[in-house]
This record gives sequence, structure tokens and C-alpha cells, in this order.
Amino acid sequence: MIRSLFFAPANRPELVAKFPRFGADCCVIDLEDGTPDAQKASAREMLRQTVQGARDAGLRSLLAVRVNVPHSPHFLADLEAAAACDIDAIVIPKLEDARQAFAAAHWIEHTAAARERPLKLIGGIESVRGVLNAVPVCEQTPELLAVYFGAEDFAADIGGRRTPSGEEVATARSWVVMAAKAAQVAAIDQAVLDIRNDALFTRDASLGRDLGYEGKICVAPAQVALAHAAFSPTEAEVAYAGRLVAAYEAATARGIGTIDFEGKMVDGPLLKRSQAILKAAERARP
Repeated sequence: MIRSLFFAPANRPELVAKFPRFGADCCVIDLEDGTPDAQKASAREMLRQTVQGARDAGLRSLLAVRVNVPHSPHFLADLEAAAACDIDAIVIPKLEDARQAFAAAHWIEHTAAARERPLKLIGGIESVRGVLNAVPVCEQTPELLAVYFGAEDFAADIGGRRTPSGEEVATARSWVVMAAKAAQVAAIDQAVLDIRNDALFTRDASLGRDLGYEGKICVAPAQVALAHAAFSPTEAEVAYAGRLVAAYEAATARGIGTIDFEGKMVDGPLLKRSQAILKAAERARP
């Protein structure tokens, strides 16, 4: 369950060591955008120590490393360094073709026998080509655990302008979550860069959940708790779902497939939604 995907730059190990206090579901050491070009090589060289620093600090949530883009001169060296670390996932940004992940799949297979935990991939869908190819990318990328939609990079690639409403990325945002769900991988929603506007983050996260996203990119520590609140079922939702499932199961035991429940007609799809809410609530428990 990845309700929050929180990033810290790889060249700042003192920030990475603070991961445990933020409580994100998945913490990402960023060799890409978060690390200046002049420091990428040195950050990669100390990556193993940086990862160990997070583990020594008591990190228990998922830990990932975001490598540089597939066409970068750093990409292959980043993959080798990341695969040698005690992490749970490698994040590949700006995926546009499943073949771009084959080198990462090689390292996953090559290091599998020596690892205590299986290594997975998280892909960034962040360009026009990536969005248009989101269906095959999600279906054909090996070891794919989740994808995230990068609205800022997408808007820059298409030449549009970002607005608080997000209408300019609505089509791409919806397409990515549909591609992910069709492939049965987790979908993580776009970032909100206005880090002091909690109301905007909460509103945008609520829309993301309505669309089917399961979590959100977080670029500031305060956004983690907001993301968890937005993507976890409320007590009222859990209570309603529990009553509905119980009533529906009692009805089907009597041979009834559609019921009138608290003023609404309920059948299979609503049952499935309520069961998903109960499952999500169970997974969200500390």
C-alpha cells in the first residue's frame, strides 16, 4: 500500500536519515531531479552508505532509489549501484517503453539470490510519449509494482501551463490510472508543489482518489500525513461498508442478488467497492 511516495535527494544523506520520522509508505532516495548534475556521480558512489543510514535510523517502510532517465549517461551505473543496495524498489523516471526497463530487470534477476527482500520497479509516466504508451508500459514492464503520474514533466513536455485546477492534465492523469488498473499495478497521483497550501493538496488528493489513484507523490514532510488521510477510508466509510457487506451476504444466502440497503439499490459493483474499502482499511492499520 503506497499512499505516500516521499522523495529526498541522494546527495543529502542527512535528510535521507530522517525518513523514519516522516512515516511515508515509500521513501525514495533521488539520484535524478533532486541531485545536481555535478554531484550525481558522488551521490551514486555513496549510495550504499546512504541507504544503510536510513536503515540504521529505523526505517521500516518501503525504501526505493530513483535512478536517472533511461537515456541518461548515468542510467546503467545508477541501476548497478541501486541493485547492490538494501532497498525494496528501483524507480525509473520518464518510462516511455517497457524495453527501457529491461536493464533493471536484468539487475533484479542477477541479484535475486543474494537479496533478503524481492526487488521491484516503480515507473514514472511523465511525458507525452509515456502517457500515450502507458497501457503497454504497465502491461509489459517486468517486476512493476506501481507507476506514478508526473504532471509537471508532462506539462513541460506538451508545452502547456499548470493551473491549480489541473484541468490541463486531466486527460493524461485519467489515462495513466486506467492503464495501471488494467495491468493491476498500483497508481500514484501527481505532486502538489505548493508545499504550504494544505487545502490545495487535500483537494487535489481527494480528486486523485476519486479517479482511482491509491496514493500521492509527496515533496514535503507535512504532505505525508495529508496523503494518508486522503487515501485511507474514513471511519464512516468503513462502518457503512461493513454494514453493506453484512446485509448483502445475508441476502445472497437467501438467494437475493440485489437489495435495498439504506435507501439505495445495491448489487455486485457496490459490494465490490465496499469490500475494497474494508480491505484498504485493514492494510492502513499501523
